[in-house]
Amino acid sequence: MTGKVRYPREIWVLVGASFLIAVGFGLVAPALPNYATSFDVGITAASVVISAFAAMRLLFAPLSGRLVTSFGERPVYLWGISIVAAGSLACAAAQEYWQLLLFRSLSGIGSTMFTVSAVGLLIRISPPELRGRVNGLWGTSFLLGSVTGPVLGGGLVALSLRAPFLFYGGALVAVTVLVWAQLRNSTLAARPADEHAPTMTFRQALGEPAYRAALTSNFASGWVVNGVRTSLVPLFVVAVLHEPSSFAAIALAVFAAANAVVLPAAGSLADRLGRKPLALGGLALLTAGTVGVGVTGQLWVFLVASAVSGVGSGALNPAHSAAVADVLGVKARGGTVLAGFQMASDVGGVVGPLAAGAIADGGSYAWAFALSAGVVAVALGLWIRAKETLPARVVTVPA
Repeated sequence: MTGKVRYPREIWVLVGASFLIAVGFGLVAPALPNYATSFDVGITAASVVISAFAAMRLLFAPLSGRLVTSFGERPVYLWGISIVAAGSLACAAAQEYWQLLLFRSLSGIGSTMFTVSAVGLLIRISPPELRGRVNGLWGTSFLLGSVTGPVLGGGLVALSLRAPFLFYGGALVAVTVLVWAQLRNSTLAARPADEHAPTMTFRQALGEPAYRAALTSNFASGWVVNGVRTSLVPLFVVAVLHEPSSFAAIALAVFAAANAVVLPAAGSLADRLGRKPLALGGLALLTAGTVGVGVTGQLWVFLVASAVSGVGSGALNPAHSAAVADVLGVKARGGTVLAGFQMASDVGGVVGPLAAGAIADGGSYAWAFALSAGVVAVALGLWIRAKETLPARVVTVPA
């Protein structure tokens, strides 16, 4: 087969929405701690506001999965974005700390609703032979939005601490209208007409080795990438490398750049070679990079290890996301299956910093990063035993 790959229009709608959502999240994240303390509360109370968002995502993920199974992906996606929009606008209007905490918590509920449903929509819309590429495109859009958001947010914070929340809420209202208008008549995004479409439960999915491996690798990714990278690396830069704290931003940027460069190619390779080779290669590189960060005292080695970790994460993400889509299939309803996959990353992002931070406090950073690398290695072991899920009829697709 030759020719240029053509994605369904609906995929570009979801990818564009993902970028705008990520930009908005990047807008409010830097402003939130200072905004919270402006209500005359301490650092701990400000941290609770940040943690509440993640906690609500984690607690309500199972309910989001059941909503997707019952009502379909498209309405839950729109409901979720609408809740985050309303919560963000309410945060901008908050007059007391408890109001900010409540509205930010509600935003976390909406966040998990649109995240779970968005993955389900991508599975429904994406042809099996393009799942890896679509997941790579999706991941790239969110990553670029996350990088763009803080840059724009700096200017808004200079105007007012409330301005990022107003801008984010307004942008999400626009995204909701845009997605509704573009997908309301889409047959691809619509729920199957067959009301007897099979439902895959979380327990049934656990019977698939590839799903168990994907759960573990997403947990490991959440632990290392979403958790330890953002919590421990900035401290490591100051305590071990004896560099100013501002240098941590450079290290995080190196990781993000390597991740963004690799994601599109990794998605394509996952569709051509299979999910398993990319998952194995990504986990191996993420293990090596995590160990390298923890054992070095040299700046250049640290940056190389950060880049290796970024490459590993970029190779892994499209592969294990596509494997989950393969296990679920296009027609099956499996909201709890998707919610479980998301929760694995969220749990890793919560547990990782706590466990690694405790070890760094009581022992050394080297042991903390070694533990994190060990978690990734466990996922690598499960992927070695997992079966390839790429449909046999689409082993080769256009470049």
